[in-house]
Amino acid sequence: MAEADASDGLFGEEIAGGRRAGTGGSLSDATHASAPLAVRMRPRSLDELVGQPQLRAPGSPLRQLVDGDRSLSLLLWGPPGTGKTTIASIVSRQTGRRFVEISAVQAGVKEVRAAIDSARATLVATGEETVLFVDEVHRFSKAQQDALLPGVENRWVTLVAATTENPSFSVISPLLSRSLLLRLESLDDDGIRAVLANAVSDPRGLADAYRLDDEARDHLVRLAGGDARRSLTYLEAAAGAASLAGDTDGDGRVVIDLSTAEAAADQAAVRYDRDGDQHYDVISAFIKSIRGSDADAALHYLARMLEAGEDPRFIARRLIISASEDIGLADPTALQTAVAAAQAVQLIGLPEGRITLAQAVVALAVAPKSNAVYLAVDEALRDVRAGKIGAVPPHLRDAHYAGAKKIGHGEGYRYSHDAPYGIATQQYAPDAVADARYYRPTELGAEAQIKQRWERIRSIIRGR
Repeated sequence: MAEADASDGLFGEEIAGGRRAGTGGSLSDATHASAPLAVRMRPRSLDELVGQPQLRAPGSPLRQLVDGDRSLSLLLWGPPGTGKTTIASIVSRQTGRRFVEISAVQAGVKEVRAAIDSARATLVATGEETVLFVDEVHRFSKAQQDALLPGVENRWVTLVAATTENPSFSVISPLLSRSLLLRLESLDDDGIRAVLANAVSDPRGLADAYRLDDEARDHLVRLAGGDARRSLTYLEAAAGAASLAGDTDGDGRVVIDLSTAEAAADQAAVRYDRDGDQHYDVISAFIKSIRGSDADAALHYLARMLEAGEDPRFIARRLIISASEDIGLADPTALQTAVAAAQAVQLIGLPEGRITLAQAVVALAVAPKSNAVYLAVDEALRDVRAGKIGAVPPHLRDAHYAGAKKIGHGEGYRYSHDAPYGIATQQYAPDAVADARYYRPTELGAEAQIKQRWERIRSIIRGR
C-alpha cells in the first residue's frame, strides 16, 4: 500500500536523526485527522496490504516474521509507493516493537550509531525490541552501512531497510548476507483501484462523503503509474477541489468527476491504456515517428507514455532497438546514445529520467536513417533457415589442436595482417553462400563513407 513522506513531522519526537512513532507503536499510531490521506490510509496489518501477494502468502518469510514474531532483518527492494514503509510499520505494530526511522538522506554515521545505542539500551533496560527503519539505504555510504552491522549481528535492532535500487550493487555484502531480501512490485491497475476504493469508503479516509466517478477513478489510476502513495495524493487533491466546487449527488456526497480530478492534478487526462490496444498503438506511433525523423511527434508520444505511467525502462529498450533497426551505421553513435539513456534511466529513475529519454528521442529522430543492417541480418537468417549452410572452408577451421593440420585444417589460410591494407583475398563464407550480398549500405549519413569502404574491401576479399 502507500508509503508516506516522514519528513512532515507527524510522527512524534525526533530521535537519533530519525523519528520515533511511540513505544510499541508504528507510524500509523501517530496519525490524526489532518495527516495526509496516504498516511491515514496506511495498512495496519498484512491482511490490509494491497498487492504483493508473494509476501503475504501463508508461510512466507514476511508472514513468519510478523505472525511468528521472529527477529529478522529485512531489505525491501521496490519502486516508490509499493509498501516499503508500510511493511516496516506493520512489523513494528504487529510484533509490539518500538519504531525508529532514519532517513539515509539526512542521517550520518553518528546518527546511525546513536539509534543503535538507544535500541540496545532500551533492550537491556526493558526488554523491548526496536524496529529500525532506514529509508533509501542505497544512499548510505559504506561507512554508514558498516555502522548498522553491530546492531544487526547482535540483534539489538530488527533492521528494515528500503531501497529503490538493486541491493546487489547498492548494499554492502555483509549487510546483504545478514538480511532477508524481499522484492516488491508496482501495483497493477486493479490494485490501485482497490486502494482508491478503500480510501473513499474507509472512516480513516474520505468516509463515504465523496463519490468518485468512474472516469475520474480511471484517470487517477493512469496518473498513479502503480504508485499507491501517488494515487492517494491525487485523490486527496481531487477531493479538496471537489469540495470547493460543491457539486453533490442525490445522496449528498460530493462528486469527484474527471474535470475535477484533472484540475486537481494539474494534468490533462491521457487517453492511453497500458494493457490495451492503445499501449501498442502509442508505442508503434512513437517508433514510427522516430523512424520518420519527426522529433516533435516522437516527443508527444513519449510524453503520453510517461504520463500514463509506462515503465521508462520499456521505452529505453525500444529506443535501443530503434537505434539499430532504423539508424544503424548511418549514425554509429545512435546505439551508444540509446544504451546510455537506458543506463541513465536505470540509475536515476523518474522524474529526472524523462530528460535523458527526451534527449535520446530527439537524437534518434534527427539522425540519418538506414535499415541496411536490419535487412542484412534478416536476409542472412532466411538463408540459414532455408538450409543454405554449407561446411566451413578448411583453411578457416581450427588448427590449434593436435592432428588438425594432418586433415588439412588451417592449410592455406592467409593472415589478414600480413596482406596489403590488412585485407586478404580469400573465401570466408561457405560455398552455399559464397556470393551472397547481405549488407547493402546506403548513402545516408555516415554510412555513405562506409559504403565506399565496404565496396573496396569486398572487391579485395573476392579477388575482383
